[in-house]
Amino acid sequence: MARILLAVLCLALLPLQTGAQQARVPQSRAEVQLSFVPLVKEATPAVVNIYARRVVKERTSPFMNDPFFQGLFRDFGTVRPRVQNSLGSGVILSEDGIVVSNYHVVAQATDIRVVLNDRREFDAKVLLSDEESDLAVLRLEKAGKMPFLNLRDSDSVEVGELTLAIGNPFGVGQTVSSGIVSGLARSGTATGSARGYFIQTDAPINPGNSGGALIDTQGRLIGINTSILTRSGGSNGIGFAIPANLVAQFVDQAREGNQNFERPWAGMSGQPVDADIAASLGLGRPGGMLISQLHPLSPFGDAGFEAGDVVLAVDDEPVNTPAEMLFRLSVTGIGETATIERFRRGKRREVDVKMIAAPDTPPRDTRVLDGNSALPGLRISTVNPAVIGEYGLPLSAQGALVEEPGQYGARIGLRKGDVILEINATQIATSNDVTRALRDRVGMVSMAVQRGAERFVTRFRL
Repeated sequence: MARILLAVLCLALLPLQTGAQQARVPQSRAEVQLSFVPLVKEATPAVVNIYARRVVKERTSPFMNDPFFQGLFRDFGTVRPRVQNSLGSGVILSEDGIVVSNYHVVAQATDIRVVLNDRREFDAKVLLSDEESDLAVLRLEKAGKMPFLNLRDSDSVEVGELTLAIGNPFGVGQTVSSGIVSGLARSGTATGSARGYFIQTDAPINPGNSGGALIDTQGRLIGINTSILTRSGGSNGIGFAIPANLVAQFVDQAREGNQNFERPWAGMSGQPVDADIAASLGLGRPGGMLISQLHPLSPFGDAGFEAGDVVLAVDDEPVNTPAEMLFRLSVTGIGETATIERFRRGKRREVDVKMIAAPDTPPRDTRVLDGNSALPGLRISTVNPAVIGEYGLPLSAQGALVEEPGQYGARIGLRKGDVILEINATQIATSNDVTRALRDRVGMVSMAVQRGAERFVTRFRL
């Protein structure tokens, strides 16, 4: 009797076991890897290898390896051209051959060759590039119908999602590595001094992966691989990708004919809100960016913002640092309207702000001083919001910016990016003021200069 009951029970459980087998998820690493095969076959044709060549001038000197004399004789020796080659990856984003890669892969390249996964080769031309974002948009020449990846809304990406990184690490050939999204809103650490906003992944990324694709499990591009944090030169599981939403803005501007990426100008400076600031302002928790300064021409000032206000979100996406603020405005784009959540004196309010380019007002009036000047060859421009944005100057900067010091300007210590404030105790407001102050000058000249956070005075005799 017991055997009969056991047999009946086994027959009753059989449908449940069959259903469980049909619904179960992959149980082993081999099964997980097999599940990526169709995805890889679909995505890899749109990821390309990029070979760039540039000619640089290099000075050869017998003292170049001497720790003592190399500084004294740094301008001694013969200048010779030398060819540099760089290797990276790129992603095709349209049927007509629009390719996105990193700026550092193709910067100043004189010859760019793009090789597809099926070994077809094309010459490419840079349409738009931007060193700060480390992005470049290229177009394949004489290309027909190309395979391409679709962009995903990178704001929908969440920590823990499965990802694949595709590129050409160390030049060994196209390689696919898997991982997860291990962090979001990583800013300011991945590309040196660049202000960025990155997706972090633990998918192994190595030199040569730069410009390659970071995709989700549906084959959509969520980011362009740009850099890693490493001590050895290889992947330590901390890689960064530029979000697809910013990539989309680059492609749009390239199609409009822009050669340089134009960011909306906020005309403000600020700082993250920590626990102490949040308590003093009456915020329930730390978050947002405290506005510390507004330029008189700032569109945020026109919309009613004031120093001391806190920006909590842009288009419903939270911001906590100036880098995140810059990213959100860049994604919105010039000419659009962003909805900003503002906190002021205990009250929250949504305010619409028009996104504008940095005003070139007053005119920069770029001048090159001639032979009648004390510093012939000096190239200067009047400081205005556009110049402030281009050179990363403080919002309060005024004076004349040194674009090129020239031979004589370099001798007295001037550098590109310096701001001339005064000449012989006369305040400088425009490039024309410098022209007049240095024309037919004889005797001693005293010049006050701002360089970053440092202010100094240089004196020279004519």
